[in-house]
Amino acid sequence: MGHTNLHVRKAVIPAAGLGTRFLPATKAIPKEMIPIVDVPMIQHIVEEAVRSGIRDIVLITARNKSAIEDHFDFNYELEDTLDRKNKKDLAEISKSIGRCCNLISIRQKNPLGLGHAVLCAEPAIGNEPFAILLGDDLIDSKIPCTKQLIDIFEKEQASVVGVMEVPAKEVSKYGIVGGKMLNPKLMHVENLVEKPAPENSPSRLAIPGRYVLSPHIFEYLKHTHPGKGGEIQLTDGLQLLAKKEKLLAYQFDGIRYDAGDRLGFIDATIAYALRRPELASGVKELLKKHLGS
Repeated sequence: MGHTNLHVRKAVIPAAGLGTRFLPATKAIPKEMIPIVDVPMIQHIVEEAVRSGIRDIVLITARNKSAIEDHFDFNYELEDTLDRKNKKDLAEISKSIGRCCNLISIRQKNPLGLGHAVLCAEPAIGNEPFAILLGDDLIDSKIPCTKQLIDIFEKEQASVVGVMEVPAKEVSKYGIVGGKMLNPKLMHVENLVEKPAPENSPSRLAIPGRYVLSPHIFEYLKHTHPGKGGEIQLTDGLQLLAKKEKLLAYQFDGIRYDAGDRLGFIDATIAYALRRPELASGVKELLKKHLGS
C-alpha cells in the first residue's frame, strides 16, 4: 500500500445529516449537539478520536450546523464569567473543549450520501491514511475503538473497518462484510453488502461506523456510481478498495450504542449516567420509581 510508517493523524466526522428521527428537537439544533446526559453526542465522538492520538478533525457539515463549530471553539464571555464566579472547574471544562483538537470544517453542499461526505474531506486529508467516525454510534470501550483500528492499520498496513456481530434478523440494518477469518477477531474482507436480507447475508459481522482507510478510497469513491436515491455509498467505494487492495474487518472490543435511534439514545443516556459516580445512585432510584419496584 506504500504507507509504511505513516501514522493516522486525521479523522473525518460526517455531520451533515438532517436528523429527522429526532424531530422536533432537530428543527433548530443539529442532532450531533443533543447531549448524552450533559455532553453533546459529537463531543463523545471527537474525544474518542483525540484519545486515539488524532489532532486534526475534519467535520463535514451542512447549513444550520454552526453550533457544532461554536461548541469546539473558546467562549470567552462564558469562561470569563465562570472564572469570576469562582467556578474554575466549569470554566476549565469549557476551555478544554476548545483546546482538545484542531477542527477543520467543510460543507457538504448537497446531501449526496456518506461516500460523498467522505469525498468532501479530500482537500483536508490529502494523501494520508485517516479515520472515519460516524456520529450516531457511541462505542464505550477501555481502549478507544478508533485506536484499536489504528493499531491494526499500522501493523498490517491495510485499511480496516470495525465490525460487531449482530443477530441474523438485524443484518438488514447494516453494511455486512464477508470473507476469510484470519484469526477469531480479524477478517480479510472479500465483499461488502449494504443491508442484505438475512438469507443473502455473507456473515453476521456489521459495520457500525468506525473505519481507518488508505487515501486511495478517494479514487474509488470517484469511480463509484450513485446508488439508490442518487447517493454515493461508502460501502460501494469500500467494495472497490477490497478488490484492488487489502481490506480487513476487526471485531472491536466495546459496547456500541446506536444513538441515532430513539431507544438506542435512551439506552446510551442511562448507561453513561450510571457510570457517573455523582449520578449513579440517583439514576438507580429513578429507574426503580418508574418501574414500580
